[in-house]
Amino acid sequence: MFSYFIIDNKNLKVNNSLTKVLEDLPEFKCAGIGHDYLSSMNDILKESPDLIFINIDSEDSIDPFDFAKEVNEYLNDNTEFIAISATKDRTYESIKTGFFDYLLMPTTDLDIRKTVLRFKKKRPTKSSRICLKSYKDYRYLNTDEILFLRADNNTTDFHMADGSVVNSFKTLKTYQTILPKNFLRVHKSYIINSNFVSRINYGNLKCSFKKYSQKVPFTKFYKKNVDHMLNSIAALQAV
Repeated sequence: MFSYFIIDNKNLKVNNSLTKVLEDLPEFKCAGIGHDYLSSMNDILKESPDLIFINIDSEDSIDPFDFAKEVNEYLNDNTEFIAISATKDRTYESIKTGFFDYLLMPTTDLDIRKTVLRFKKKRPTKSSRICLKSYKDYRYLNTDEILFLRADNNTTDFHMADGSVVNSFKTLKTYQTILPKNFLRVHKSYIINSNFVSRINYGNLKCSFKKYSQKVPFTKFYKKNVDHMLNSIAALQAV
């Protein structure tokens, strides 16, 4: 799973183009959208995204390449920058600063898709796995294929992205401590994979998933965990 961050001075057309392509790739998750470098810095250092799209034509007082150098001082070497510009004027600076790519506006879906797939090829995802043990039976599941977990008395049902359900003879609480951080407890009976969530409805207290009809309820007791997901989902829906 990869995360990305967009820095653009309210250029909705660019944001729409980027999110349109990336929404079709389930292994990419939006970590946020910023409209100026200074406020974006705090969010970027907090979320540590793998990919940062930055409009270098912004009239921000901070130079975009100085900004990128400062970010790299605090994050690991895995974070890549992709410049977005209406001209080729600063191509050399982007290469010198170590940017992964340079996209020209108006961007096309094809150009964005090529760039993202090159990044993905350079850094293939590593699937983490979880073991479901029952007596002498060991079953392994890829965590990036799990939609949500549902408690059923003292057992747990794993609902998978392909529609299948896998049963485990352990409690939901057992898995809460060993699953990756993108799995959030939202109900006494449910843990969800936030990477698959497409909508949060506070009116009926339910979460919806991409390409999956069943909705998962959440309760006010776990509202803080639900709110935690809003930064990425709201960023996608706002553009």
